[in-house]
Amino acid sequence: VHARWAYFFGPGCEPGLAELDRVTRHGGAIFIIDIDATRSTYGRWFLRGLPSYDPSEVERFWTRRGFGREPMTIRWSFENRADLESVLRIEFPAEVAEAALRETAGCEVDYAVNLWWRYA
Repeated sequence: VHARWAYFFGPGCEPGLAELDRVTRHGGAIFIIDIDATRSTYGRWFLRGLPSYDPSEVERFWTRRGFGREPMTIRWSFENRADLESVLRIEFPAEVAEAALRETAGCEVDYAVNLWWRYA
């Protein structure tokens, strides 16, 4: 089972995790990709837009449930600046999006994620 950005708030997603456990066969694996807000440009913007988000609590949440963690760095790469602007304005509150655009030259943004995984 693979969940991408479905559970990145950790606490509160227990019903979804129960469903993953239900549908994953014994010996199967669960993979969850979420935001690593402790590193990367995107992570910094994410924390600005959601200051109540606690990355340490999210890590404790997954660890307590037996998930291993593989940190990865990806990037967003847009063909043009207008596309980058549109996406940032969807992703973030207006003031965070505008600050992010002022900080970003070009059309690429580094983006850190965690791959959380566990065998069923």
